[in-house]
Amino acid sequence: MANDFLDYVKIIVKAGRGGDGAVSFKHEKYVPNGGPDGGDGGKGGDIVFEASSSLNTLVPFRYQRKYIAEDGAKGQPNNCTGRSGQNLVIKVPVGTVIRDTQTNSVVADLYAEGETFVALRGGRGGKGNARFAHSKRQAPTFSQLGEKTEQHQLTLELCTIADVGLVGYPNVGKSTLLSVLTSARPKIANYHFTTINPNLGVVQLMTGSFVIADIPGLIEGASEGAGLGHYFLRHIERVRIIVHLVDISGSEGRDPIEDYKNINNELKKHSEKLASTPQIVVCSKADLLEDKENIKKFEKAIKKKVFVISSYTHEGLEELLEEIKKQVEQLPPPSRVEVDKDFELEVKQDQSYRIDLMPDGTFLVTGGLVDFLIQNVVLDSTESFAFMQKVLKDRGVIAELKAMGMKEGDTVEIGDVEFEWVE
Repeated sequence: MANDFLDYVKIIVKAGRGGDGAVSFKHEKYVPNGGPDGGDGGKGGDIVFEASSSLNTLVPFRYQRKYIAEDGAKGQPNNCTGRSGQNLVIKVPVGTVIRDTQTNSVVADLYAEGETFVALRGGRGGKGNARFAHSKRQAPTFSQLGEKTEQHQLTLELCTIADVGLVGYPNVGKSTLLSVLTSARPKIANYHFTTINPNLGVVQLMTGSFVIADIPGLIEGASEGAGLGHYFLRHIERVRIIVHLVDISGSEGRDPIEDYKNINNELKKHSEKLASTPQIVVCSKADLLEDKENIKKFEKAIKKKVFVISSYTHEGLEELLEEIKKQVEQLPPPSRVEVDKDFELEVKQDQSYRIDLMPDGTFLVTGGLVDFLIQNVVLDSTESFAFMQKVLKDRGVIAELKAMGMKEGDTVEIGDVEFEWVE
């Protein structure tokens, strides 16, 4: 791949952790028994993606692959909440599709300028000890830890948003045609793989405009990874029309009919949707054609109307442009990639539990509820431990332990905590 273009990259993202709640008591000269005043921790920063038309490549992600939002600050005395972590806004080109790398599920398609997507939300700030005070517990000596966050690997794919996609073998005249029809100035030369990234051009008409994308040359086997073309097949997934160019002059020593069949075969292998996209077939380099009968032979073989052009002499360009314009106006706009609505990047915390009676008579409690308690309660505090027992009672864990035969003196193990049950 070229050093100045990148359209596929994997990155690591992690939202900010929530700040811990504070344990603090008011101490003022004339305020005896001031009570707890520990504030809550701040919320962690979110990971936010934003589509920007100022970018047209994912190259910046080649040099930075890990993105971590700021953590929330710890709570402060005087019931002061800790500062929230700053959101990390990651700018990506318009047309970037975001996938969960592990499942390949599409989580977002940033289709329009300025569109944003909150990929991960920052952790909740922990409650300060002031939050745990009540009539029976007037001076709690514990607080809640801030919510931890997990890192995720995401895949970013740049899918060019264009109305028309130019496809064909290398050096069939796609870049030249783009430069003639639009204001784009792609690199043009007489050798293979001249184009190493999709070039975009806008055709301005009296009645409107449309965008053409010059997709780098495909070759046979591109859908399986041969050549450079397979990197760019995704860039024509959104287009309304495919303009399929073949070199009718055979100046490269290839058979135009075989070229046409091979390219369509690669499109079909990539996706049925792409294969069913409307096509306008163009015979290019007509100025180099010695035998005009080759055009009839080609048209008969593919059983389709073709447009014969020369970007050098401008032969046939007006008719081709009119046909493209007519079809663009009749077809719906470029489509979004469908997001997997059943997939959740941030899995909701499981608060189920399981109780097992071990061979030594110990009752072992495991599951999401235990993980929740370990994360949210400071277990080395007597008061905090009492609070945890209340949660276990409220959630029905104690009742189930008793139903399984737990009696006074039995050992119960919850996470890293082991205690003897006392009625």
